[in-house]
Amino acid sequence: MKKLFVIFIALALIMGITACGNTNQYSENKTLSPDSSYAVETEDIAEMKMSVKIGNKSFTATLEDNAATRELIEIMKEAPISINMDDYSGFEKVGSLGRSLTADNQQMTTQAGDIVLYSGNQIVMFYGSNSWSYTKIGKIDDLSGWEDALGNDSVTAVFSLIE
Repeated sequence: MKKLFVIFIALALIMGITACGNTNQYSENKTLSPDSSYAVETEDIAEMKMSVKIGNKSFTATLEDNAATRELIEIMKEAPISINMDDYSGFEKVGSLGRSLTADNQQMTTQAGDIVLYSGNQIVMFYGSNSWSYTKIGKIDDLSGWEDALGNDSVTAVFSLIE
């Protein structure tokens, strides 16, 4: 009986050791969003920039590393995204993306230049500050002329990748 018990323990240990190997089918530097068709290397996102054009003014934004941003990048790889944006409460512009992205909302206090995802399908660009639960997409690198470009009326913003 003792011999059978020792064999059982040995087999359990062997099976446990072999099961501990890495079975991840993706390389460690790639992260996929829930929709596996959106694959962007996370090491690349840390260096990725996006252009935000409003009228004849262009701004550069540094992108965040999250599922929503990876999905947005894949969309921008196909073509620039043009969004009609309306002023809201004198501190932000809001516009519909026309599709939903994977949200990872976190309570934050935004600052001028922050670009966030709201309600899964709304892009919000701040020229003021607000506290709410958002998924951060990126931040404008240089705010020179940012508030003037956004103005008080509706604007059309064109988002594209900088290669």
